[in-house]
Amino acid sequence: MLTRAEAWQLLCAWTPSEKLRVHARAVELVMRDLAAHLGQDEEVFGLAGLLHDADYDAWPEEHPKRIVAWLQDRGETAVAHAISAHYTRWGVSYDALLDKALLASDEITGFIMACALVRPGRTEGLEPRSVKKKLKDKAFAAGVDRFEVAEGLRMLIEAAGGTEEAHLARIIAVLHRHGAELGLLPPA
Repeated sequence: MLTRAEAWQLLCAWTPSEKLRVHARAVELVMRDLAAHLGQDEEVFGLAGLLHDADYDAWPEEHPKRIVAWLQDRGETAVAHAISAHYTRWGVSYDALLDKALLASDEITGFIMACALVRPGRTEGLEPRSVKKKLKDKAFAAGVDRFEVAEGLRMLIEAAGGTEEAHLARIIAVLHRHGAELGLLPPA
């Protein structure tokens, strides 16, 4: 199995953007937490989160083909498939909980980070209802595809139960716990 250290090394080699590496780390943390919550393999979920955009900086026009091929060459077929499916408009099937979990964690994690960054307290006191309200504001974090967020949450809830609020609350809690690492601490 691919180790986390090897995955991080690849991510750093292929991803010069610090912002994109922070996003990858945030999605990794969210995916690991979700795996623990759902009784799934935290390493596999974490690798999918960490590497889902690994080829985007260097080869945006080929994304995610390069990382998917790299993973398949190493026998990491489950992670490769989940990454190939992390955008619904690519037309890839959602066969496993891992696939649905990555879709339900990618865009929304970035969106919640954007929500936190415009608040003085960052993640402190951020509530799921505030995130849902911001999702309705199309001008806020306009690059976040609301359809992808909704479809990911729908698929995850259908597969694993729970509610949108519970998933959002878990993501907020993960980001809060790792605020220093992710640049989400309140300004001094």
